[in-house]
Amino acid sequence: MKEIKIETTLYMYESIDELPRDINSLMQKAIEARKQAYAPYSGFHVGAALLLDNGVVVTGNNQENASYPSGLCAERTAIYYAGSKYPQAKMLQLAISAGGENNPTHEPVPPCGACRQSIAEYEIKQKTSIEIYFMGTSGTVARSNSLQNLLPFIFDKSVL
Repeated sequence: MKEIKIETTLYMYESIDELPRDINSLMQKAIEARKQAYAPYSGFHVGAALLLDNGVVVTGNNQENASYPSGLCAERTAIYYAGSKYPQAKMLQLAISAGGENNPTHEPVPPCGACRQSIAEYEIKQKTSIEIYFMGTSGTVARSNSLQNLLPFIFDKSVL
């Protein structure tokens, strides 16, 4: 047996106010998208804003359904729209804000597993990392320079 040690690096900002101006603006778009989420069942609202290399910002929010598995997360809503509408554009930065409608979250909320896999797919497709910023409804903001920090053993086409 061999032991493998995995290390990851995240950068933590105490608040949105510490972010560089352009990232603060992107996060503000994610916050606005979060406020428009359709989450009548969980009450957990998520917003995402995705900056493309053509300067376009695509936003998304979670869309729930009474048949839970039929809903879609904010991150994938934005990513799939960008992939469909701007297939040649590279995804540069993704900002995420998440939290309960009646229970604010002050710690960073990372993307779920399905969203991590979708982000991984596009990092592989475009052969460049996507910088990911994530937060709750307020408080600390985390930054990852790549999805690889959040999902070190990705499932990709090499295993098919």
